[in-house]
Amino acid sequence: MADIRAFKGIYYNKSAAGDLAVCICPPYDIISPEQQKELYESSPYNFVRVEFTRNDPGDTDPNSKYQHAGTSLEEWLKQGILKMDEAPAIYLYDQSFTYSGKPYRRRSIIAAVKLEEWSKMIVRPHEDTLAKPKADRLNLLRKLQANTSPILSLYEDKQKRVAKVLAAQEKKKPLLNIKCGDETHVVRAITEPAEINEIREAMANEPLYIADGHHRYESALNYSREQRASHAAAGELPSDLVMMTMVEMSDPGLVIFPTHRLISGIPQSSIEGLKAKLPVFFDIEEIPANKAEMWKKVEAALKKTSHGVPAIILAGLKKDTLLSLTLRNLAAANQVMPANHSDVYKKLDVSV
Repeated sequence: MADIRAFKGIYYNKSAAGDLAVCICPPYDIISPEQQKELYESSPYNFVRVEFTRNDPGDTDPNSKYQHAGTSLEEWLKQGILKMDEAPAIYLYDQSFTYSGKPYRRRSIIAAVKLEEWSKMIVRPHEDTLAKPKADRLNLLRKLQANTSPILSLYEDKQKRVAKVLAAQEKKKPLLNIKCGDETHVVRAITEPAEINEIREAMANEPLYIADGHHRYESALNYSREQRASHAAAGELPSDLVMMTMVEMSDPGLVIFPTHRLISGIPQSSIEGLKAKLPVFFDIEEIPANKAEMWKKVEAALKKTSHGVPAIILAGLKKDTLLSLTLRNLAAANQVMPANHSDVYKKLDVSV
């Protein structure tokens, strides 16, 4: 199903760029204006200038930022700040970090993946997308003709064929080894044809589930359609591929944090109504928000489940108090869920 390819990656030349810890940046969609400013100031070669660039004070065209991104990428390649790999590779990427005092390592591979329409069920989404972020990523693709950050997806490796190949690569000298705060990023290139083919064959019958990057994926699809329309007689085009980071579903470093949602602008009458209706579905425990033990109680509450559904912490309905909601009435909750969704969907905490 999934068509995985080796490709010639472009990455930082440490001898020219200097300390790479101040050159890397997070994905564009979690960079705040304040962090964007900090990243700009951290290094003249910070990748935010390409991935999530900004307009200069004198710019009159709001799309000038894409020109700035293109200029940075072109100049860094000319100056040797960035360099292209000599041989096509699938890249082994180990990201180490600490959470709640415990060390983790998330192992993934970075490869080029053939773009597929959602209807084929080869690459599978889980969320809807918005027009504005897609337009932004499409404009960047048009200007750079390059993927600046990978889609993050999940795959299954039931027979551990991919894991075996990756474990054998650990002795290789890394292309990149970056210590950034409590995170370490280590990248190695897998260039041997036999190993590349083993990874490709092991994943050929597996679907890929997008964990993050729906807007980037749909923008890449749109860009591919544009390029195909203007190259009607051509075979496969570079734009038919997208860069993707793939993590095995059982990887112990695949730590998923809670989702925090803020809902504002609710009339007081609606809030009072919500207070009255919550007991229809939930058992409710109050947690004082101004006590020293609050976070311990929150941690304990979030470990609770009912009908397979994790507890939910709600703030804002009662002054100085958090509410721990544990689903009591699954049947009643299902009555207000979309009828065409599965039982699995109806038990997701985000659905509840």
